[in-house]
Amino acid sequence: MRIWVDADACPKGSKELIFRAADRYEIDTLLVANGSMPFPKSRFISLQRVEAGYDKADDYIAENVAVGDLVITSDIPLAARIVDAGAIGTDPRGQIFDEENVKSRLATRNLLAELRDVGLAGGGPPPYLPKDRARFASTLDRLIQKGIRNT
Repeated sequence: MRIWVDADACPKGSKELIFRAADRYEIDTLLVANGSMPFPKSRFISLQRVEAGYDKADDYIAENVAVGDLVITSDIPLAARIVDAGAIGTDPRGQIFDEENVKSRLATRNLLAELRDVGLAGGGPPPYLPKDRARFASTLDRLIQKGIRNT
């Protein structure tokens, strides 16, 4: 099992939890981003910089993820791609992406994008709250435990 992080948009609070989990469980964790970013010195955590551009980090993750890996992303199209590849995903708020729900989430996301494009919907994601961090911590631990049992 490897943990992949779509790191450009991942909240700092989620990254901190991911870093601690990587060291505690000794799981290779790869941050994928368009630029450099701070992360703790650890033999389990590394950064893969990709060229700037639309979906470059997503493409890198989708092309390299393996069955049983865990991906942290807020990007629903990426979530659909990694689930199709046999990985499991969660967003930084602890919402799991799996075979049972990712297609409906993708359809909802696409509908909302169309509504935004014609001016019928607006806004971005809600603020990242302590309850989101707590839910993510619980989900991350549960998914790692499940992944460890399955290897």
